[in-house]
Amino acid sequence: MYNIRVKNYLYSLVFYLFCKRKFQYLGKNTRVIFPLNIEGMKNIFIGDNVRIGYKTWLASIPIKENEKSTLVVGEGTFIGNFNHIFCTKKIIIGDKVLTADKVYISDNLHSYKNINIPIIDQPIKQIKCVKIGNGAWIGENVSIIGASIGKNCIIGANSVVTKDIPDYCVAVGAPARVVKRYNLETKIWEKVY
Repeated sequence: MYNIRVKNYLYSLVFYLFCKRKFQYLGKNTRVIFPLNIEGMKNIFIGDNVRIGYKTWLASIPIKENEKSTLVVGEGTFIGNFNHIFCTKKIIIGDKVLTADKVYISDNLHSYKNINIPIIDQPIKQIKCVKIGNGAWIGENVSIIGASIGKNCIIGANSVVTKDIPDYCVAVGAPARVVKRYNLETKIWEKVY
C-alpha cells in the first residue's frame, strides 16, 4: 500500500510540473492520479487542493471551433476513480464536492433524431449547462446529464439526474427525485412524499 501511495504521489507531482501551464489553471497541492484522458486542458480550471482519481477522463471541448467551453473543478474537491466529465459549454463543480467512483457528468448528448443514421454519426447536441453546488456528495455510478445540483446535496448511488435538484436535498433513482429536504426553519431533514 505504501508503494502505491508513493507511486501515485510521484506521478501526480510530475504531472503537475509538466502540465501546469497547459491548463487554464491547475491549483496548488492538486493531485491528478494516472488520468485515462484529458482533452482541452486550456479550457479546464482546477482549484487548489483537488484530488482527481485514477483513470478519470476530463474533457472540455466546444462543439464548434469559434465557441468556448469551460470546465471548473472547485477548491478542495475530491473526484473519485473512473469518473467521466465531458463538457462542451459549461460544467462547474463547486468547492468541497465529493464524487464516488464511476460518475458521469455531461452538458451534452448525441443526437438521435434521424433513424436512418447511426447515432455515433449524428452530431453532438448541446443541452443545459451543469452546476454542482459546494459541498455536494455524488454517489457511485451516478449520471448527471444537463442538470444542476444544489449545495450540500446528496445524490444516491446509481441515480440518473436529468432535472435540477435544489439546495440541501437527498435525491435517488432513475430518474432522480428528491426524497429528503433539509428544513431551514426546523433544522431537521424531512422526508418528501
